[in-house]
Amino acid sequence: MIKTKQKMTILQIATLNRPVRQNLGYGPIETVIYNIDAGLHKLGHRSIIACSGDSRIVGEQYTTIEKSFSEYWSKNTRAQQEETRRHLILSLQRAKKGDIDIIHVHDTVMAKYIFNGVSKNPIPIVMTLHVPAEDKGTFNLWNESLTPSSRVYFVPISEYQRAEHHGLVNAQKVIHHGIDLEDYPFKSNSGKQDYLFSIGRITKDKGQDKAIEIAKKTGSQLIIAGNVQNKVKDRAFFKELKKSIDLVIDSGKTFTGSDYYEKVMKPILDSNKQIIYIGEIDSAQKKMWYQHARATLFPIQWGEPFGLVLIESMACGTPVVAFSKGSAPEIIIHGKTGFVTDSIKDMVKSMKALSLIDPHNCRQHVKDNFSIGSMAEKYSQLYQELAKERTLCLKTSL
Repeated sequence: MIKTKQKMTILQIATLNRPVRQNLGYGPIETVIYNIDAGLHKLGHRSIIACSGDSRIVGEQYTTIEKSFSEYWSKNTRAQQEETRRHLILSLQRAKKGDIDIIHVHDTVMAKYIFNGVSKNPIPIVMTLHVPAEDKGTFNLWNESLTPSSRVYFVPISEYQRAEHHGLVNAQKVIHHGIDLEDYPFKSNSGKQDYLFSIGRITKDKGQDKAIEIAKKTGSQLIIAGNVQNKVKDRAFFKELKKSIDLVIDSGKTFTGSDYYEKVMKPILDSNKQIIYIGEIDSAQKKMWYQHARATLFPIQWGEPFGLVLIESMACGTPVVAFSKGSAPEIIIHGKTGFVTDSIKDMVKSMKALSLIDPHNCRQHVKDNFSIGSMAEKYSQLYQELAKERTLCLKTSL
């Protein structure tokens, strides 16, 4: 890997659904923004994030609005529209101060706005692709209007996503997400409990209904964690899902730290209930559930570009059993850090082989391939290439 040479000033423009800070319960994009910031800061870059005031970052915080929207999905109210507009205007003003080498965005609307705003002084714009390829619409139309000379570059987060976005203008090499391994507690097999874990937004795409089916076929206790967003289809899915759930309990607002296992987890696990929904939990709590689980189930029903759940679970030494959809086959090593299956029948069968998975292999795999350091180094290398290209273009135009 090429090591960082030139120190640069990077401005990330954050999304607003949740604050950008460590240990979020649910906030996948904000978690990625935080991790990139932490990695760039450690490499010696000047990392700035334009974000809400309730964020807590490692680098420099440039506050644009007082508070994030708190909900990951909510009605697009007039107040939110005004806050978003203020965020974009102030972010653009910061970008044009003359000290920014690279602008890094994570949202299509923000990317288009900033791109139009800096067109006369073309600072390179990097956009991490959190956009599913099947979401045809304004993003695709905008991308088709770009040319290879446009100063906006798109980073796929998996080889699967890169293939799905075939033909995307200025698509770059894949950069997988990374996490801070030291922030994830490890458990060997001797510390595991006999339950399966499923975490994610409660929606049909995540396959919680399939997880329940697998648990019942194997006679396993299943713990389901995740938030139910204010979407009609998600609320309807959860209403139907509850018919198969034996216990619903809010375990996310009670104890934390060392008390959490004894006062919350153990009573739940000892309840003799098989299918248990524990609501939305915070980052520290989900790590406790990861590390004690026999396995994490990931029976997704769509092509997820990158599931942070996969690397978080493996970092805790817990194998993942997933359907072979999206990026799962390139993140999990089948038979070594979990199992990638094509059917419920195969997933049930793989449960008998979980004891063959060494938790140390799971953690080592994350360390070798999905660390913050690795991710930040790859972004740093891309930034330098783009900055060098920009310098050459400016010299040529003189």
